[in-house]
Amino acid sequence: MEKIDRKRHDKRYQKTIGFIKKHLGEGAKILDLGIQNPFSEIMAEEGYQVINTKGENLDDEYDKYTDLDVDVVTAFEIFEHLFAPYNFLKNTTATKLFASVPLKLWFSDAYWNEKDDWDKHYHEFEPKQFDFLLEKTGWKIVDSEKWMSYDSKLGFRPILRRFTPRHYIVYCERV
Repeated sequence: MEKIDRKRHDKRYQKTIGFIKKHLGEGAKILDLGIQNPFSEIMAEEGYQVINTKGENLDDEYDKYTDLDVDVVTAFEIFEHLFAPYNFLKNTTATKLFASVPLKLWFSDAYWNEKDDWDKHYHEFEPKQFDFLLEKTGWKIVDSEKWMSYDSKLGFRPILRRFTPRHYIVYCERV
């Protein structure tokens, strides 16, 4: 797997950790969906106890993580990679959730890596679609934010991304 450039994503990471700290006290036990990554390391550096999944297909093997004893589940840029995020969201026993997803953009297709089955976006959500998914799986959105992409690449689409929200993050509690 390609190593993630922490500096390239620093602005998004800082916005995300600020959003978490606004709602979650230090020391909370977090199940972070996805393998250990630079952002799970940032959460640990901020005093959270972080457990990551091991890279298994969470469409098929979500149930091994649904009843872990954790304070919160985080899913940052994960649900777009699942065919059915509904299953995990509906069945987890966690009572708090932080999740971010890339937003569907009118000027580009969903991300699709032809060479890697995992590195595809099966969903890029509109906020109302993601909100509806959360509602149908028993979650109430307490807070949400949108922000632009901070990509410094040149080109027409990167310029449009500086003016169009690309990321959507929510903090939810179980209803």
